[in-house]
Amino acid sequence: MSRRIIDAHIHLDMYEEEDQIQILRELDVNDVTAIVAVSNNFASSVKQLELSKIDRRVKPAIGYHPEQALPSEIELSEILQLIDEHASYLTAIGEVGLPYYLRQKQPNVDVALYKNVLELFVRKAAKYNLPIALHAVYEDAAIVCEMLEQYSISKAQFHWFKGDDIILEQIIANGYMISVTPEVTYREKIQHLVKQVPFTQLMVETDGPWPFDHSFKDKLTHPSMMHESIHSIAKIKGVTVDEAYREIYKTTQRFFCI
Repeated sequence: MSRRIIDAHIHLDMYEEEDQIQILRELDVNDVTAIVAVSNNFASSVKQLELSKIDRRVKPAIGYHPEQALPSEIELSEILQLIDEHASYLTAIGEVGLPYYLRQKQPNVDVALYKNVLELFVRKAAKYNLPIALHAVYEDAAIVCEMLEQYSISKAQFHWFKGDDIILEQIIANGYMISVTPEVTYREKIQHLVKQVPFTQLMVETDGPWPFDHSFKDKLTHPSMMHESIHSIAKIKGVTVDEAYREIYKTTQRFFCI
């Protein structure tokens, strides 16, 4: 049985250096053929590029994470320039999106300004025909879908998606991707989501170094955890584990062109 997997979303630069080394050293033994390393800001984007040049299995994505203060004009310009300079080398634009959790803490956050920033990244994705890795949960997903449609974006990944079935139906109808974390092994809402998403639009990720509970509690978030995700997905969908591995790997490989 082929056990090959791809981590569709990981913040490799956020790990301690010794943990980065450990993860990269253990990829082969865990049948992880690639990891898509998303960025949080300019420094993060530069680091992902550096890591990808050290190890070709690291697939870099450049972006600005929305759950933080807006970037300065200078930083935003630097990130966009970095995309222009490395477009042919990039695997995706990301992580980008809208600040849902930040708004829960700071209700006065001006979402319009974050939408303007996101639109700049969507334009880059359209210009270079690159996949875009999105942080867009609950009602934000509908706003983002509208923007993606406006720019005729076909390759969009809603990572660790949370939201109601109506928005999920729109995401699926538009042909966009959903990637799920190891939470799929123990959280019913994620399991409910997986039931509805076809294999042609389903991927697995860690979002490491974000920590998880249950069997993963107090453990370093590692791409190897996705094997448990695949086993849970197979059970949820009523298919063999072999089929779940094969379909998810094929979908991820095709989406990111890796």
